[in-house]
Amino acid sequence: MTKGYAALASDGDLELFDVPRRDLRPDDVSIDILYCGVCHSDLHEARNDWGFSNYPMVPGHEIVGRVQSVGSGVTSFKPGDLVGVGCYVDSCRECRPCEIGEESYCENWPTATYGSVDRHDGMPTYGGYSKHIVVSDKFVLRVPASLDLKSAGPLLCAGITTYAPLRHWKVGPEHKVAVAGLGGLGHLALKFAKAMGAEVTLFTRSPDKAEEARRLGADHIVISTDEAQMAATANAFDFVIDTIPSAHDLNPYITSLRLDGKLILLGMLEPIDPPLHGGLLMLGRKAVVSSNVGGIRETQDMLDFCAEHGITCDVEMIAMQDINVAFERLRRGDVHYRFVIDMATLGEK
Repeated sequence: MTKGYAALASDGDLELFDVPRRDLRPDDVSIDILYCGVCHSDLHEARNDWGFSNYPMVPGHEIVGRVQSVGSGVTSFKPGDLVGVGCYVDSCRECRPCEIGEESYCENWPTATYGSVDRHDGMPTYGGYSKHIVVSDKFVLRVPASLDLKSAGPLLCAGITTYAPLRHWKVGPEHKVAVAGLGGLGHLALKFAKAMGAEVTLFTRSPDKAEEARRLGADHIVISTDEAQMAATANAFDFVIDTIPSAHDLNPYITSLRLDGKLILLGMLEPIDPPLHGGLLMLGRKAVVSSNVGGIRETQDMLDFCAEHGITCDVEMIAMQDINVAFERLRRGDVHYRFVIDMATLGEK
């Protein structure tokens, strides 16, 4: 048992909660949580916006901590190691995606870090808004010592969500990449694409974000509400990384793609509205694709890439007891660019 904060219902505040944690299995790693990022999906899950939430719910899947102890069969981690836990804590480990290291695409559904059910004992999974967590060693990441721990947690969701498609499509110096939206995902997409050598453009509705976008790596800024600027992007990009989290018109971004270009949807988890124009796709052999978070191997590669290139998430630190205020600010879009909970504050008045 450990302390945490839980949503007990969809319409109430998160509150202090006794979180059950299992005894160590042979392959388990016991982790004292230092920091946990606050993902927008935490808010959606806590409010049951997607209709499948289970309560009580302890959110949090952007976890950074220190190994406290390990099970008898664990050889890859030892007490004192700095580690991370992302969106999933298990999978079937037998299907084709699992066999090739793509656990997030498990054909039998991966076990989510919270709001899911453990495959072995049938107990609910509880996330990182807590002091402690126990996870199978196969789903624990090693956090490079050079990374800032306070900002490393969001890399395990927002980071890998943007890194995975860029790596899958082999983005490099020969490519022109545009990013739509400058939030938790978008600001990391800019950093990754720039570090991979691409020429990078930001699509934004807000002219006042230009200076910030250049700081993050954008070579060019296009104001998406300016018809002349949008017209000038026709046939310009190999990839558009769309991180906008609500329904919007995709057709202008399709127009901006060159031959064989790809619009990669990362932010929107709802029906496309207005509809796609099939002719825009056909007349350039263009494609609309998407991506989930990466598997464990790719997530480790991402962390190592971040350490090599000095990439971190821009964060605002909060105390655990301020999570409900943070949720309200997150709902309004008032965050720059990710809240991170300092778990040392849990238990403070």
